[in-house]
Amino acid sequence: MKGIVKCLSMGSLAAVLSSPFIWAQATAQISGTVRDQSGAVLPGAEITVTQTDTGVRRNTISNETGLYVLPNLPLGPYRLEAALPGFRTFVQTGIVLQVNSNPVINVVLDVGQVAEQVEVQANATLVETRSSGVGQVIENARILELPLNGRQVTDLITLAGGAIVTDAPLAKNFSGMNYVSVAGGLGYGVDYSLDGARHINFITGVSMQMPFPDALQEFKVETSGMTAQHSASAAVGGVTKSGTNDLHGNVFEFLRNDLFNARNYFATKNSTLKRNQFGGTLGGPIVKRKLFFFAGYQGTTTRQDPSDTRSFIPTPAMMAGDWTAFASPVCNTGRQITLKSPFVNNQIDPALYNQPALNIVNRILAKDPQPDACGQVTYGNRNVSNEGQIVGRIDYQWSNNHSVFGRFVR
Repeated sequence: MKGIVKCLSMGSLAAVLSSPFIWAQATAQISGTVRDQSGAVLPGAEITVTQTDTGVRRNTISNETGLYVLPNLPLGPYRLEAALPGFRTFVQTGIVLQVNSNPVINVVLDVGQVAEQVEVQANATLVETRSSGVGQVIENARILELPLNGRQVTDLITLAGGAIVTDAPLAKNFSGMNYVSVAGGLGYGVDYSLDGARHINFITGVSMQMPFPDALQEFKVETSGMTAQHSASAAVGGVTKSGTNDLHGNVFEFLRNDLFNARNYFATKNSTLKRNQFGGTLGGPIVKRKLFFFAGYQGTTTRQDPSDTRSFIPTPAMMAGDWTAFASPVCNTGRQITLKSPFVNNQIDPALYNQPALNIVNRILAKDPQPDACGQVTYGNRNVSNEGQIVGRIDYQWSNNHSVFGRFVR
């Protein structure tokens, strides 16, 4: 009995892990056909793709119809090679795979020796024929070079056609993330994913914190014609950076304070904002062409004096029923006002006040700064914030056809 339960459990787990509909796509795929110069299909051709940054290889064999498929390829630049005895080896370079792309690269082999090569060195125009989806990829170069106030990468979603930040009162929720409407959809109707896993705060309906710009490889905004794996009106899929065969890293520092910032034309004094964003990344090989690492950190410190916030609190005179000062020109931009009947001479009988409300006001007056004669009190809290984000990733190439990775974001 235990053996049956164990087999059923393992079978269920295998079914879940192998289901293509559970996971969003954070990889790419290359497919196509292999033919000779006459157009006849060539089965048995060996197709090998090599990611030039890591040296990792994937290979497959064309089937009886000449078709080949290489799924679940990590993003980046690739070199494709096709070989079959009796034909020259075909080589194509300049292939760059982006998130969720599915280009078709058809191979034509010339008769000759395998040692001879026909190489296409120009960047290939990758044709997407297997998906009718409309979307746009925001590459790492644009993520880093375009100005981002606060370095929040999701602000770049609006670069895609039909995407706008909603103008509703709750356009920004308590997590600080914007509600984005894509193609007229709801502000919380975007399906976010990171490295193939859903990345949504299920309370607010928007993305959880994305990695900072230097740690994100790219992301794609799909606006229409999506596959059935997405249930929302639009999808945003991001991919974290991975290590390569070479050691790469960077450090950065972004500073904003009153020494560099100009004063707002309508402000009476300079802004007291002091924001410092600093950090760095490092990625490279642990074992070349086999095991890679990537790590990054961003710290954000913010200091800002409180902005003046004004509120109304009744004065002791008002509590006693005397609203003369409140109705005077001093408190009403130079004009006298008169309370409506039956409050003669701007006097109100304290017996008309609501007792529970009086109790609340008395507690406020006992602790907070006293209001001026008009009942106005000015207050504010100093903004002191210390935030940090850590991103880590390990990639392991198990074999030519199997790989695994682990990612940590905090």
